[in-house]
Amino acid sequence: MTAIPVQFSEDQASAFDSVTELLRGAGVDLDDGLLQPPKGESGVMAVIGKAGSGKTLLLAELYKALENAGVDVVSGDYENRKKGDRRTLAILAPTNKAASVLRLRGVPATTIHRILYTPVYDPEYEKIAEWLADQGDEPDIEGLTEEALARAKGFYEKNKSIPGALAAAGLRGSDFITGWKRREEPLDIGFVDEASMLDDRQFDDLKEIFPNLVLFGDPAQLAPVNQSGSMVFDGLEEDRRLILNRIHRQEAGNPILDLAHALADPQLGFEDFERMVEETARRDDRVVWGQRVEVDLMARSPVLVWRNNTRIRLINAFRAVYGAPEDELLPGEPLICDGIELPMKHRKKRLDLEARGLIKGAQVVYLGPGRKPGFSRLHVMGAEDPQVSAASIVKIEKPEEEEPFIPFAARMGATFLHGAAVTIHKAQGSQWDTAQVFAPDIYAAARMGRVEAGQPLWKRLAYVAITRAQERLIWVVRNRLAKPSGTLRVDDLKTAPVALQLETQLEGEI
Repeated sequence: MTAIPVQFSEDQASAFDSVTELLRGAGVDLDDGLLQPPKGESGVMAVIGKAGSGKTLLLAELYKALENAGVDVVSGDYENRKKGDRRTLAILAPTNKAASVLRLRGVPATTIHRILYTPVYDPEYEKIAEWLADQGDEPDIEGLTEEALARAKGFYEKNKSIPGALAAAGLRGSDFITGWKRREEPLDIGFVDEASMLDDRQFDDLKEIFPNLVLFGDPAQLAPVNQSGSMVFDGLEEDRRLILNRIHRQEAGNPILDLAHALADPQLGFEDFERMVEETARRDDRVVWGQRVEVDLMARSPVLVWRNNTRIRLINAFRAVYGAPEDELLPGEPLICDGIELPMKHRKKRLDLEARGLIKGAQVVYLGPGRKPGFSRLHVMGAEDPQVSAASIVKIEKPEEEEPFIPFAARMGATFLHGAAVTIHKAQGSQWDTAQVFAPDIYAAARMGRVEAGQPLWKRLAYVAITRAQERLIWVVRNRLAKPSGTLRVDDLKTAPVALQLETQLEGEI
């Protein structure tokens, strides 16, 4: 079948042409498919638009054009042996979840952190990686049948993930990856999705790695903390800020996007907006006027709140309805990675964990205890190879108490907060099929009258929270919790690719 050509809107076509011109100046001619050595010219450009304006479609089409022109795509899970004249592209996102959304759309995205570190492959199994990446012949590996290699090839053609393909062949990560090393040389072209989340330090780091950088961001989202309401693309010259205005996804009659874009009306007050939500819920089941928080959803899709004390109360209510004891976690409880507490002498262990997806803000599901006290078996949501075992420090915060309760902890390792509820700030970059928004918190922000970057804070909070929902939005209007329909589960996570077994490495060293 012949693929149906993409029909760009006028603003998308103009943005595509502008990015094409930027790349041509850097020696990559998409019109003629010609690649030249870098010319020394470089620059940063931003494609800006609200949810549904077609940023992701444009990013995907630019990626396809670069790949068709012969640019090597660096995914973060394997990097071909370097050729002196090659041109490279990396597609990045700030979080695992944001990267996984792009991968599901056929775009080989990875996290910003992951591109800083490259895996070191066992030489024998690197032959498979080279073959999958069309850099070598089909290898003859002892213990791997032709059927196993065919499974690996089939997986890679669909998902563009070397570790996932090797897992499909029946290999464990520890069979083929022997360690991680920091990237020593810069790359070439970088596309960054969810660029509204970048702070100035991350932006500077990216400019050091990528002389040619294209940012894709939403100006209506919340700016990073300590950025004074500004985003990194706000400081670019006007001709380097390409604005997408048309709302493409609204052609499908998406009521969630209708609500999000209604917030741009400067005359719209909070009460008017809530009436709009209620009226929408009456005619479309993709929007729900919720009288209570649906507790069954909280294990996979956290409740989105503004106030920290609301978050803590909801987390404790979640644990109470499932009968979770204070001195341990139940398998299936959600966690949020809050960083890694390791001294400099354990730098290798830090790289191992961060490269596996345990970066700050990562959404994780607890699977059970490890083989030593303080170790946890974890599923990292959105990671390409999600099953990890690591030394863990878990903090359960309590209402009206300054110090969190720690049900168990290693002396050092990855730190976690509970993830049944998260702040809207932390939710940026993530999406869920169903998102629950705790409306009383949005109302509290409206009553305070705070303004951020010229817009009422409550509107920015509502916009970000609403656009986290891919299929269904629940606007929760009461401080109530529904009863669970069953126990917490982890069986839905067991179909993930075979994991890297870090526990045996780390338990003996930390």
